[in-house]
Amino acid sequence: MAKKKTIDYGALAGKIVDNVGGRDNVSGLRHCVTRVRFRLKDESIANDDAIKNMNGVISVVKGGGEYMVVIGDAVEEVYDAVCHKLGMADGVAADGNTGEGKKGNIVIRVLNTIVGSIGPALNMICAGGVMKGLLTVLVMTGLMSAESGMYLLLSGVADAVFYFLPIILGYNLAKHLGGEPFLGLIIGASLCYPTLNGVDISLFGRIVNATYTSSFLPVIIITAIAVPLSKWINKWMPKTVSGFMTPLITLMIVIPIGFAFIGPASIALGNAVNAGINALLNTAPIIAGMAITGLYQILVLFGIHSALTSFSFMNVLSGNPDTVMALVMFPSFAQIGVVLAMYLKTKNEQLKEIALPAFISGIFGVTEPAIYGVTLPHIRMFIVSCIAAMSSGVIVMLTHTMMYSFTGMGIVALLGMVNPEAPNFIPAILAALTPFVLGFVMAYLTYKDEPVEAQDTETEKHGKTTVIAAPVAGEIVPIEEVPDATFSEGLLGHGFAVKPEEGRIYAPFDGTCLTIFDTLHALGLKSESGVELLIHVGLETVDLNGAPFKAHVKSGDKIIKGQLLLEFDMDAIRAAGCPTITPVLVTNEDEVGSVVVRDGMIIVGGPEISEASMKMEPQAVAAGE
Repeated sequence: MAKKKTIDYGALAGKIVDNVGGRDNVSGLRHCVTRVRFRLKDESIANDDAIKNMNGVISVVKGGGEYMVVIGDAVEEVYDAVCHKLGMADGVAADGNTGEGKKGNIVIRVLNTIVGSIGPALNMICAGGVMKGLLTVLVMTGLMSAESGMYLLLSGVADAVFYFLPIILGYNLAKHLGGEPFLGLIIGASLCYPTLNGVDISLFGRIVNATYTSSFLPVIIITAIAVPLSKWINKWMPKTVSGFMTPLITLMIVIPIGFAFIGPASIALGNAVNAGINALLNTAPIIAGMAITGLYQILVLFGIHSALTSFSFMNVLSGNPDTVMALVMFPSFAQIGVVLAMYLKTKNEQLKEIALPAFISGIFGVTEPAIYGVTLPHIRMFIVSCIAAMSSGVIVMLTHTMMYSFTGMGIVALLGMVNPEAPNFIPAILAALTPFVLGFVMAYLTYKDEPVEAQDTETEKHGKTTVIAAPVAGEIVPIEEVPDATFSEGLLGHGFAVKPEEGRIYAPFDGTCLTIFDTLHALGLKSESGVELLIHVGLETVDLNGAPFKAHVKSGDKIIKGQLLLEFDMDAIRAAGCPTITPVLVTNEDEVGSVVVRDGMIIVGGPEISEASMKMEPQAVAAGE
């Protein structure tokens, strides 16, 4: 789960790429609201545990042929940094490969491709949806007239993203497939051209009359055909004329075929899918609503929720009210109700630190921090959230609540649940409050902190927690203050630094001296609990070739807490122009758990620390006691 530390996205991206198997193992990637979704050539070589324990990563999920690194709110920053690291432009390799031909369930891959084509415009779509919802509220409350110029202007802005959806999808999908983005844009624009919509057109001996504005399947299928066709034509086209001849020939082929055959067929397919979903919901509406809302968070866990929502999502974007999209918006309220109850009831400070920001992000529909960091580790609470979520399914189906426009997730989704023609907020508010209250009450009544094993007061091992005091006397400062990016950006590990007051390094725990460098400027130690610690005396002191140092231990020696390990001459180090600031870092955080600096000590792993250990004098070891 994510730790509360400043994150260097470039460094994090580098670690992620290294642990998914390196650049050569990545054939493409995209991102959704909370996850960076890799398409890997070989998932088996990815180091799941290392990635899960990185600062800034919530979890790892695999599904639908994708390797998903769950980031949370900072997903766009991490995605951009990963693209930069891989030399990819928006997930497309320099050779145009996106990895779409990779193994995996074909249906899931197709749905992921469709959803991937809308991802880059999702914020604009949310903005348009929220604007539509706000205009409905303003008219409903009498603050704005539906006849006013301002209403007409803003309504046009809000509708534009949905009306011209084929243009957005065509551009993004062509780019996603490694083709020329403007080819997809022109296909979408052709489908939206006013004089071609809603009129009789004679093509191939048949009359076609269709409207493609606000549609999604026609442009998706036509663009999916046009991109590989244009690549094939480009191979045979002389370079001197390929720039305009390739798109000319491609468009002259796909547009007539698209208007005459692909468009009508895809619209019929979309209508059939939607009719099937509605028939299923109407057969046993209460049971169907409970099943979808109760299982939805489990689908999110495995990253396959798009299989349930893709057609419904596109249905809403096309201007059609949809029940499934309404149903899947409310389980998040059950989740945050449970998280709030756990936050108020737990005495575990570490859980509180995680639960509060998870609750806040969950209000806006981003529930991965809540799921992976709070409820899933306490599996009964995750089950409680799923049970509570089922109540929203009952209310949605009983009140016939639907999503009319996509406004985002969480609390802002309620704006999209209001019918502009007959505004009524009560059903949507009730569908949100019921699972929230039910989840809160059930969790508050049933949650108990897990018992913690008795902890001693030594600086070595406290149950599952290792507490490490400073190995040298002096002022403890944040590692970020070290004037060397290798240390300050956490590239070697996390911990603190010490501005030494005397030139002696003492063992902070019982264990082993793994290594002492030939130049004597740094030591690698390992505690009996498995924590590996790097103590680096000064900066650039490797160039001093050991002159200011005197070792009292050698590699492989057993060490005892308080034992003198190394002496160094601070004046000689300063005279050589080297800072004496000494980084102290845990280098195997992936193996031993989270690293936190608190009250002048490094705390490794474990949920809690005893009060006695927290009151320890940080410099006790450094004083040789």
